[in-house]
Amino acid sequence: MNIVHVILSGGVGSRLWPLSRKSNPKQYLNLFKEGSLFGMTVLRNKVLCDQVIVVGNRENYQLSREVLDSQGIIYTDIVEATPRNTAAAIAFAALAAAADDILVVTPSDHVIVGEEAYKKAIQAGIEKAREGYIVTFGIQPTRPETGYGYIEFENDRVLSFREKPNQDTAEDFIERGNFLWNSGMFCFRADTLLHELEQFEPKVYATAFAAWQHQKDGRLDESLSKKIPSISIDYAVMERSKKIRVVATQFEWSDLGSFEALYDYLRSTGYSVDENGNMVIGSDMYTAFVGLKDTIVVCTDDALLFVQKEKSQDVKKIYNTLEKHQSKLID
Repeated sequence: MNIVHVILSGGVGSRLWPLSRKSNPKQYLNLFKEGSLFGMTVLRNKVLCDQVIVVGNRENYQLSREVLDSQGIIYTDIVEATPRNTAAAIAFAALAAAADDILVVTPSDHVIVGEEAYKKAIQAGIEKAREGYIVTFGIQPTRPETGYGYIEFENDRVLSFREKPNQDTAEDFIERGNFLWNSGMFCFRADTLLHELEQFEPKVYATAFAAWQHQKDGRLDESLSKKIPSISIDYAVMERSKKIRVVATQFEWSDLGSFEALYDYLRSTGYSVDENGNMVIGSDMYTAFVGLKDTIVVCTDDALLFVQKEKSQDVKKIYNTLEKHQSKLID
């Protein structure tokens, strides 16, 4: 029984455009003193796990390789031919592992502060996974956040999963005190996850299994992959299985899913802002703000973004518009 770190790295980080592109998503951007989010994810789990599996896509798998090779880590590479959401990505990792391996599944683009608390949470998850449970990790909420899903819990039992709420509902969750943010991190035995997936989403299981049988050196066939329903692991398994348990964690966490989250993190590390809370990312050019407050300017070689901090979730709309028009600005 090995402990296997599964890194999900297929996302493009559309809410962090124009920094994040298909060819260089947010998890590989060297925005931080410690390097990239991907590199930080690898290091954080290195001492806790015996093996590494990376599930990425054709556009970015070489970026993962650069980081892992530079750290001298031996790993299994799974390259998706087309995005099919997290149920398929996690199924591929489970199929690549031994049946009794414990998989610790994490996104590649999260910031976590509190090494000891993280270690305790993962170890608690591994123990529950050994008992046959599928474990999710919940984050203690610090504010009524509308950008995250929530987990309603009692002790280690999940009572319900909730979608991203509106402001009033989020405030109610915080007031009630038995809700956690859904981190998108999981822990389970490979065979337990596959059994539950086959039970609740037999088509996802069967088509993912067929695609995996025809993989070559971890690279998946596109025509077989397109037959896999695109479903999240939350919907496919977590919201339906009776084997779910939750670990309420104590570490600080952010998914850096918006420029507001990136702003808050950078500011906490001493990054420069002016007296009105304005920030420039990506340029050393002198920039002055007149009559503006809490505004973020993002500079790249081919694009400029001006966004009010509290409106940063709307950046995805720009990305979607550019994608609709097949713009090279998202490549």
